[in-house]
Amino acid sequence: MFYLFVALVGLFPFTFASPTLIDYTASIMDSAFDDQNMGNKLVFCHFMMGIVSNRQSAYEYDDDMKRARDAGIDAFALNIGTDPYNDVQLGYAYASAANNGMKVFISFDFHWWQVSQGSEVGAKIAQYAGHPGQLLVDGKVFVSSFVGDGVDVGAIRSAAGSEIFFAPNFQPGNGDFENIDGALNWMGWDSNGNNRAPSDGQEVSVSDGDQVYEDALRGKAYIAPISPWFSTHFGSEVSYPKNWVFPSDLLWYDRWREILRLSPRFVEILTWNDYGESHYIGPLSSPHTDDGASKWVMDMPHNGWLDMAKPFIAAYKAESRLPIRFIEEEKLVYWYRPTPKDVNCDATDTTMQVNPNDVGGNFTCGRPDGVDTMKDEIFIVTMLKYPATVRVKSGDKTETFLAAPGIWSHSVPMGVGAQSFKVSRAFRTVQALSGTSLRDVVDTCVCGIYNFNAYVGTLPAESSVDQLQPDGLTMLSQGLQVTPPINTLG
Repeated sequence: MFYLFVALVGLFPFTFASPTLIDYTASIMDSAFDDQNMGNKLVFCHFMMGIVSNRQSAYEYDDDMKRARDAGIDAFALNIGTDPYNDVQLGYAYASAANNGMKVFISFDFHWWQVSQGSEVGAKIAQYAGHPGQLLVDGKVFVSSFVGDGVDVGAIRSAAGSEIFFAPNFQPGNGDFENIDGALNWMGWDSNGNNRAPSDGQEVSVSDGDQVYEDALRGKAYIAPISPWFSTHFGSEVSYPKNWVFPSDLLWYDRWREILRLSPRFVEILTWNDYGESHYIGPLSSPHTDDGASKWVMDMPHNGWLDMAKPFIAAYKAESRLPIRFIEEEKLVYWYRPTPKDVNCDATDTTMQVNPNDVGGNFTCGRPDGVDTMKDEIFIVTMLKYPATVRVKSGDKTETFLAAPGIWSHSVPMGVGAQSFKVSRAFRTVQALSGTSLRDVVDTCVCGIYNFNAYVGTLPAESSVDQLQPDGLTMLSQGLQVTPPINTLG
């Protein structure tokens, strides 16, 4: 294989994107340190229960459970507030997990729960602790949270009625790290340390957060975060204004590489279905209600990110740094934003009005805060067993590069127009790995708004188009100043 790689390098005048031959050789050398021992590694995925109140049976959770299970995800972290439909939907989710070889656990969202409700949290845990779908870790009922610093851990344990493995999203320096079994770090995106994109020299990387949590945990279990993207764009048409991005670009690929090096006991993917923040890896077609996100989620599938994660998940569980060993099917996964970032949508964007619900006073009108941290590029991850040449045509821009065996990232400049990909070996096109995306890059404002979500495609392409269902489109027109299109794909 090495000689074939060198021969291909000699034959073609390639523009080299990563990886180089040195990268490939280093990956082979790394196999000397590859630990074949299957450790106690688990992968979770955060699942927002707040938008699935419309589900009518356990059956409507089955597709999510099967997809996640088949990708190597061990359990869904069921994020719950204090909604009246919680018990009905938790019952469905727990039943579906048990029926489909998955596990679930409750993640208490303390944006809605109060830290004074330790006993109530414990009682809710007790309600589901004995269910066959409940995740057990070290023989204990696994429980987590979103924030919750200051909650009485003793009261939770007392009311739970059984031993719990409590791994909340406490903040180092604030939460009670003495009385927990582990902790989740939520910040899966580089930031300025204050819930916004890095700026003015202020930058806290995800790996910085890893270190802070591991220092605070002192050997206790760490749940490392991983997320593919972050973009949210709620305006004055709703009561929850949010309008910013975190640097995302190749985050999904780079962070999986970090996870393989870090090898924490647990990993939590953020998220399966938080469409409002654009970091979903589950299908658009999963039954859910619309919180207003349909404006930037419509016709923007992310299923390819789950495909890309599968060999990384397998490598993580095998404590390996060589995901190439776990490639079952060669794929090309690509993603990009639907417009260049300098497209001006101020005249019709839903966030241009001063928002009366902006209690914190930090709402951004128009183009989302943090967009300067994102690049106008097409991002490609090649998942190959053998080397190949890849030609990417983005609008009127064309680049060709050599892709080495394994899983590697590449990027090319974004051009307005169609996005096409051609993979070839020995002067022959690999038809299954070649094709044109259903979504063009445009220099207009679809739905009249700024859209910094990502369109994710794969080659071979999916057999059917993943689209929002009617319940997921109910708020599409709310606040829009233009008539929304019915279909923006192909």
